[in-house]
Amino acid sequence: MSPIAIDLNDYGSFPSHTIFINVVSKTAIQTLVKNIRTQLQSHMKLDKDNKPHFILEPHITVARRLKPWQYEQGWLEYSNKSFSGRFIASSMILLRKEEDAKRYDLVERFEFQNLNIHASQSALF
Repeated sequence: MSPIAIDLNDYGSFPSHTIFINVVSKTAIQTLVKNIRTQLQSHMKLDKDNKPHFILEPHITVARRLKPWQYEQGWLEYSNKSFSGRFIASSMILLRKEEDAKRYDLVERFEFQNLNIHASQSALF
């Protein structure tokens, strides 16, 4: 896959708990996530009740798990601010969180190199 240009513009929120920066250039990210989900989901699930989580609405979190009063106060401030930015995403990371863990662990980093990948079938015998 080629590196992806990411355009950011202003702030958004998930009412009552999260404030984030809007990702305007969603299509390339959503396509990537859908391809990964289609090709790899069956390899990543532990069982029928524990499936991997794929985020289809890209955003950059500023604050999450806010208490209602924190959200109201923060959103009052951020909803009136403006922000814009752009960067090139040249890689992505795979994170894993154990069931009782508080933080995610880095599993692997994947560089976007725009290379053709040639798969070959291995012989079993």
